[in-house]
Amino acid sequence: MKKNLELEIKRVALLFLEKTKEKEIQIISHFETDGIVSAAMMIQTLKELDKTFTLKIVKNLEENFIKNLAKNKITLFLDLASGNLDDIKEADLKDVFIIDHHEIAQKIPENINIINPHLYEKQKISSSGLVYLFSKEINPKNKKFAKLAILGMVGDHLEKDIGKINNEILEDSEIKIKKGLSIYPAARPLNRALEFSSNFYLPGISGNIKEILELLREAGLTPKNGKYKSLLELNDEEMKKLTKAIMLRKPRAKISEIIGDIFLIKLYNEFEDARELSAKINACSRLGESGVAIQLCMEVPEAKKRAQSIHSKQKQELMAGLKIAQEMEKIEGEGFVIINAQEKIKGAMIGTITNILSNSSIYKEETIIVVMAYYGGKIKISARNVGNLGRDVLEILNNIVSLTGGEVGGHEFAAGCVIEKEKEQEFLECLKKNLEIEVIKVS
Repeated sequence: MKKNLELEIKRVALLFLEKTKEKEIQIISHFETDGIVSAAMMIQTLKELDKTFTLKIVKNLEENFIKNLAKNKITLFLDLASGNLDDIKEADLKDVFIIDHHEIAQKIPENINIINPHLYEKQKISSSGLVYLFSKEINPKNKKFAKLAILGMVGDHLEKDIGKINNEILEDSEIKIKKGLSIYPAARPLNRALEFSSNFYLPGISGNIKEILELLREAGLTPKNGKYKSLLELNDEEMKKLTKAIMLRKPRAKISEIIGDIFLIKLYNEFEDARELSAKINACSRLGESGVAIQLCMEVPEAKKRAQSIHSKQKQELMAGLKIAQEMEKIEGEGFVIINAQEKIKGAMIGTITNILSNSSIYKEETIIVVMAYYGGKIKISARNVGNLGRDVLEILNNIVSLTGGEVGGHEFAAGCVIEKEKEQEFLECLKKNLEIEVIKVS
């Protein structure tokens, strides 16, 4: 870990303890895995300190929401707010703390204390990793939260490029790591895992049990007593055969893309695939049950069954959304594809769908995939670069939203925004123009 980031975490933690001696804290955290895990660690840390606090889980930060936050409380943002510094300044919030890993595009006001890796050579760490280090700084006993920080890391897809800082967190945890296919859940029977494995999307096969059983038959894998082995139960020879059968159906895929580390986290006294846990958390939040997601991280007994039920429902809806996204008419050009789903796909699902498509080997590397869908009275837009290569989609969306209005957030290769419905055509025209201009510049 870079010394200056370590010192900043220590400084901010001490200041936070000082400022919160006699003041209530309002926590605002993001609704996906990284934010949920961050919130779960933070509320347990504050409970042990006997602090008074409130918690709000949000899908995105909007100017009016920030304006309406209480001025007399300590405000703590987790996994968001790095792109809302001007709004925070204008809202006249007095004592603000931000623990986030998203890019900073504005000048940091004096009243904001921010822990963000982009201030320190852009180290790759999730917000939950930062919250873990912050919590451990407050109390070394919070080392028990290391497994949750790793869950947040996997939820933010940082497990393929683990640097020193995440390795240190791994050493604090009791995580089991196994090498295998990137299918999850790795502990469930293969036919079920392949049927609903959204991260390992096989066009024409995922969601189609008949084709899945044919693939397993070709790989020489048969059920025993009516049940298939799980990925973790396969021997080396069986793993090779299954990998070969899948590679034949994903000709563009590289071995490094479909084989990787499987992180097994002990929750409720059982080891579970971190990717599956992350999917459960996201399912709960997207279906309006972020409280269940937080309870799952805290291992509240009643939350386990409820989260499983929500996840099962969401997987079915997700497969239906993917089918629609694949079959509907698209706007395509050199190096980009735009899917304007409007009301055909739920707005809450487009981030997941865009991510799946970008990892599906349907499109070649550097292709920008943009999916749009109605989201209440607004339009939600999600953008990804295939292979995490090519143009900066966050910059592209920022350029467009500076003209159309809206809220933008994300990273260089994975970004999103929310705009007003009446700006749909203007946004589409600007998007096509920006993508086509970029092609000319690169050519």
